[in-house]
Amino acid sequence: MSTGSAVSVLALMSVGLAPSAAADDVQSKQWYLDAMGAEELWDVSTGEGIKVAVVDSGVSETPSLKGRVLAGQDVTDLKGGALDDYLGHGTTMAELIVGSGRGGGLKGLAPGAEVISVRATLKGAPGKDGKDRGDIAEAIRAAADSDAQIISMSYGSDIMYAAEQEAVQYAASKGKLMFAAVGNDAQKKSFIGYPAAYPYVTGVSSADKSGKVAKYSEFGKYVDLAAPGRNLPHWCDATFRSYCDGEGGTSASTAIASASAALIWSKHPNWTANQVLRVLIDTAGRSWPKDKPSDYLGYGLVRPAPNLLKNRGNPGPPDIDPLTNKKTPGVGASPSAASEESPAPASNPPKSASDNKRAAAAAKSKSGGGSDDDNDQVWIGVGTAAAAAVIGAAAFVLVRNRRNA
Repeated sequence: MSTGSAVSVLALMSVGLAPSAAADDVQSKQWYLDAMGAEELWDVSTGEGIKVAVVDSGVSETPSLKGRVLAGQDVTDLKGGALDDYLGHGTTMAELIVGSGRGGGLKGLAPGAEVISVRATLKGAPGKDGKDRGDIAEAIRAAADSDAQIISMSYGSDIMYAAEQEAVQYAASKGKLMFAAVGNDAQKKSFIGYPAAYPYVTGVSSADKSGKVAKYSEFGKYVDLAAPGRNLPHWCDATFRSYCDGEGGTSASTAIASASAALIWSKHPNWTANQVLRVLIDTAGRSWPKDKPSDYLGYGLVRPAPNLLKNRGNPGPPDIDPLTNKKTPGVGASPSAASEESPAPASNPPKSASDNKRAAAAAKSKSGGGSDDDNDQVWIGVGTAAAAAVIGAAAFVLVRNRRNA
């Protein structure tokens, strides 16, 4: 098998686009900014000092991205370079992360951060449909070698590649925090998506304003967190004339999760990737016990507010991956990182190896059952209302084993 990714199956994780959203009203459709309390978050952190590598179709500098995008590596053999988006997809992801909103464009959740564009060959690349390409592993390595702290990957395949997995391990050893889309084909078929399912990669599913998982969002033990993805506009194509209405999909969810991490990391610059991710898990919105993650929403809904506004969340050990509870090869235990702020609360101890095997909790609409004290609201989590994150109308029990490195 090729060491890269088959373009025929390596899908961009955006769905259901239809031209209709004019640029001058597109921001009104970014419902999650209000839901997550973005204006209040930005008083504390805008993501300044953090770089996010967007491995995608390239990123073109729209008015909303002016001054926020850096050219990384272009591993394709297509015309142009890293700052030439051949689909419009990578540019949308970048705007969701760092967009200023200028020119009526999308606003990013972490507008003070910067994006490094790493262009790879994805489905829809000019003249490449149906052909096997070998550049995804190279793209991940390029992102790992950049000075980005976070790698955002809004694409996926149902094929596992050794070279791609090795590239992910390499990125982890370099201290990178990786997010990837879990996929949008749950209504048609269920598959394990890569790179989301690789160890060291945080798989992100899609949820709506109420915290309910999208019907199209793939599910399984590789789902680690959920982020907004329903009813979000995208650039229609590479001409950048208009946005399209539709589903942001797990693509958008991945970008928003990456932006959330950037906000927290900017506030705690001495933390490691493991500590940022552990706090995201610790403060995620859920109505089920933290040690019993859902196959649909994982540990819950990404919410930077509890940490940014209330300093909640236990960063824990800097060199232990919170998803595998094992040491991340190449990542050292920095004393300054381990001790900086947010002491471990007695009621919220670091996860142990015993958490590796657990039953995923069932949840009926608006049902509770073991929610943590800091899980007060769906997307904000610093008030007094009960958590309302749900995974569907029917209760179920699924046994999941946490991935091991």
